[in-house]
Amino acid sequence: MDATSLFTTGFLLLLALSTGVQLWLTRRHMRHVKAHADRVPEPFRENIPLEAHRRAAEYTLARARLDQAETLWQAVVLLGWTLGGGLDLLDGFWRGFGWEPVATGTAVLLSALAINSLLELPFSIWHTFVIEDRFGFNRTTPATFVSDLLKQALLLVVIGGPLIALVLWLMERAGSLWWFDVWLVWMGFTLLMMWAWPTFIAPLFNRFEPLKDEALRQRIERLLSRAGFSSQGVFVMDGSRRSGHGNAYFTGFGRNKRIVFYDTLLDTLSPDEIEAVLAHELGHFRRRHVQKQLAVMALLSLAGLWLLGWLMNTPAFFAGLGVSHPSTYNGLLLFLMVMPLFGVFLQPVINAFSRRYEFEADDFAARQTDARRLVSALVKLYRENASTLTPDPLYSAFHDSHPPAPVRIAHLQAQRPMAQEVTS
Repeated sequence: MDATSLFTTGFLLLLALSTGVQLWLTRRHMRHVKAHADRVPEPFRENIPLEAHRRAAEYTLARARLDQAETLWQAVVLLGWTLGGGLDLLDGFWRGFGWEPVATGTAVLLSALAINSLLELPFSIWHTFVIEDRFGFNRTTPATFVSDLLKQALLLVVIGGPLIALVLWLMERAGSLWWFDVWLVWMGFTLLMMWAWPTFIAPLFNRFEPLKDEALRQRIERLLSRAGFSSQGVFVMDGSRRSGHGNAYFTGFGRNKRIVFYDTLLDTLSPDEIEAVLAHELGHFRRRHVQKQLAVMALLSLAGLWLLGWLMNTPAFFAGLGVSHPSTYNGLLLFLMVMPLFGVFLQPVINAFSRRYEFEADDFAARQTDARRLVSALVKLYRENASTLTPDPLYSAFHDSHPPAPVRIAHLQAQRPMAQEVTS
């Protein structure tokens, strides 16, 4: 077997294995959720009715069925781009204009990303306007949906275009160590986006207003002072404009940090519970989880770019994946399309670290507030968001960055002596 056939065979085996594992895991998950749909787990029986538990199971199954279809579709699309000749056709179209390589490559990458988004669009529409609507979560109008798509496309061109052009220029001009220069640019861009997102980009999609509840604001400020956290303020986001799901997070970098509550979360939780949820988020800050995750991402991206640097000098890499015109931009695009297949098998390791961080943030919240308040907040959020309380453990290891609900609640209950029943 020659090198080209070896790459082709390896790619097909990896695609089949990745797709098969994802479908098998989803099937396991569906069977597990169905088997436990008629019995609420013990820690939740006083606060989550059987009817709500069954609704969460139905919601989970509906989303899993869509995931199965999307997994198969993504495999077909990837085959179409590679061995099916899609990349060759797109490359040939743009090379026909006779532009220099950086301009041609930028056009190829931007158009490939745009086409991929269009191919995924039916699943996004079905999820938003069928599944989310069926279970009462969708509040997105068709006009808002289209507006979001147009804004995302504009950001891709305005921000992604220059970044892609710079990366391709470095790949063409920076010599054999171009991959290190590209890594430096990528890390700089990542930090810039972390800083700019809360102030310049997120407001394009949502409205952010300062928290108006004076008593709650003062309570939050006291918590922030105890935690040693400074920010540009506490904001309420109009999450209800698009969805009935609730959430809270802090975002930004350096001094450009802000705390954000969904308005739906404020409508669901009591002040005690809101403080506990915020304390959890601050736990991520105090334990430097963002920095740790950024460091891991930096190492993985550096290793990936080094690997791409090696593959770019291997003609069989291009020919084996259906590309007849080797180029820096085609190499980058192939790499971006194929690497997620490896990511499927890395995900349990990444999730294991993420779950550890969630436990650490919960521990911090239990020390800063009352652990029972965080428990009651989580129970309400599980109930209101129709989150399954009984995921398949193996599926959850691959897909969930947070610990399963019963495990997380048990961990919190062990923090200090507390009532056996969860109070809502």
